[in-house]
Amino acid sequence: MCGIVGYIGKRDVAPLLLEGLQRLEYRGYDSAGIAIHANGTGKAAGGLKTAKAKGRVRELESRLPKRFAGTTGIAHTRWATHGAPTDENAHPHADTDGKVAVVHNGIIDNASDLRARLTADGVDFTSETDTEVLAHLIGRSAAPTLEEKVREALRVVEGTYGIAVLHADFADRIVVARNGSPVVLGIGEHEMFVSSDVAALVSHTRQVVTLDDGEMATLKADDYRTYTTEGSRTSAEPTTVEWEAESYDMGGHDTYMHKEIAEQADAVDRVLRGRIDDRFSTVHLGGLNLDAREARGVRRVKILGCGSAYHTGLIGAQLIEELARIPADAEPASEFRYRNAVVDPDTLYIAVSQSGETYDTLAAVQELKRKGARVLGVVNVVGSAIARETDGGVYVHAGPEVCVVSTKCFTNTAVAFALLGLHLGRIRDLSVADGKRIIAGLRKLPAQIAEVLAEEPAIEKLAADYADAKSMMFVGRVRGYPVALEASLKLKEVSYIHAEAYPASELKHGPLALIEPDVPSVAIVPDDDLLEKNRATLEEIKARSGRILAVAHQEQEKADHTIIVPKNEVELDPILMGIPLQLLAYHTALALGRDIDKPRNLAKSVTVE
Repeated sequence: MCGIVGYIGKRDVAPLLLEGLQRLEYRGYDSAGIAIHANGTGKAAGGLKTAKAKGRVRELESRLPKRFAGTTGIAHTRWATHGAPTDENAHPHADTDGKVAVVHNGIIDNASDLRARLTADGVDFTSETDTEVLAHLIGRSAAPTLEEKVREALRVVEGTYGIAVLHADFADRIVVARNGSPVVLGIGEHEMFVSSDVAALVSHTRQVVTLDDGEMATLKADDYRTYTTEGSRTSAEPTTVEWEAESYDMGGHDTYMHKEIAEQADAVDRVLRGRIDDRFSTVHLGGLNLDAREARGVRRVKILGCGSAYHTGLIGAQLIEELARIPADAEPASEFRYRNAVVDPDTLYIAVSQSGETYDTLAAVQELKRKGARVLGVVNVVGSAIARETDGGVYVHAGPEVCVVSTKCFTNTAVAFALLGLHLGRIRDLSVADGKRIIAGLRKLPAQIAEVLAEEPAIEKLAADYADAKSMMFVGRVRGYPVALEASLKLKEVSYIHAEAYPASELKHGPLALIEPDVPSVAIVPDDDLLEKNRATLEEIKARSGRILAVAHQEQEKADHTIIVPKNEVELDPILMGIPLQLLAYHTALALGRDIDKPRNLAKSVTVE
């Protein structure tokens, strides 16, 4: 993995591909490369030219030969899975004769066996990657068309892939295929695009076709066709991307992370818009495809997600239990899919993913569907794989989230779970009065978020005080624990300071051994029925000379510093309490000089296991 861009048409292709790669830089990568047909798009019109470089797209651009012209090409940004970041391991990869160029997201599980077989047949490999296997398989095929050559190669491949393929003998086309890793076609006027993400397409076209797993496509300048890996035609129709190209720009901010933190008041307003039903003190969630009778039959809710999506799942499980009185829990999708879980027909499963393409979560959805479970999706990207494969769901309408670390989508997903909890609660036993109370709280959220964001200068000063920490502890109790988990993750992701999160009640069962002046603690202290219990935790930390930063609704006497957050309804308080900690992570990373939008070793959409 990580980013694919391709173009066929009449324009000079190299600048278009570089622009597309730059649009995908946010996904995280360690090398980049381009392959083009050197002499236009006519049948058998010359060979392929390739340029590759370890490092950023700007390094690749500086290495492009002066004569690097053509009107068909593919490009890639790589996030290493097989082999270290080097020029040789960068994509595109070629066959022995240099007639084939392949870019690939995903992992070929049987690459070692295929590599050994090809080596025994006399193939010399020039990289350590699994992708090079594909290039040689395609190049050695005797099939008469490029489509059949690719199809033959894919028949012996096991694993996940999103690929784009050029061949010197078929200069009028690009062939692409998908299995577990996104591939999106962009439909233009006498030109066609392909990418792993609509971000690389929207400045040129908003008409897109998203391939399904097991689907291939042939792109020519004037048309496209889609078909299965077995050769049967499919009828994929274009849809219109709802986001404008400007949505992917920084909008005057220094980083995407800062922009997306600042957008949260508007984003939350979007997820609420048109969904509140004052007449019945509930909400409309038409995409659920779950009628009242079916909702009343749900006996348990299981929420699955990875990383920040898992943490919002923990918040969501608490909201559903509190508002709908249905037993609910959350689990990392990456663990659930491997443990042969018992699938109960009375359990409602909910898959959470910003991109809607997270591979572990998608694989869990597919396994649940195979076993006959009802699965809903809570995703941000319309038409994504999880949105298509689930029985229904809720779009969170956060807008494009470009920064690798999630901020506004985390917040909007938590609000979406509040809507879902209210919807299920009002179908079951939640009173009209409580419904009105939650709706009033939801309506206050955008203004309260703006109030929190207005405290950024003070939080920036606090970040400078804590940036020298060698490690940090985050603690919260019940509703505060998922907030602590997410805040800990944010700090690790973007500042590289080691951080741990624990339920506050667990501190005395071991983690207190870590408390010392150089290990500050961030405590989530909402003004609820557990306030005194949380204050007792502060006493425990202070008695061991620990520094404390509290996030609370009122000043905490035992804390060295307190960030005051506006009070909402107790069920909704966690949504607000996480936002200042996003700013804390951001300004801590800034103080340490980190590359905030491109944190090391990370990618935005994890589409491999």
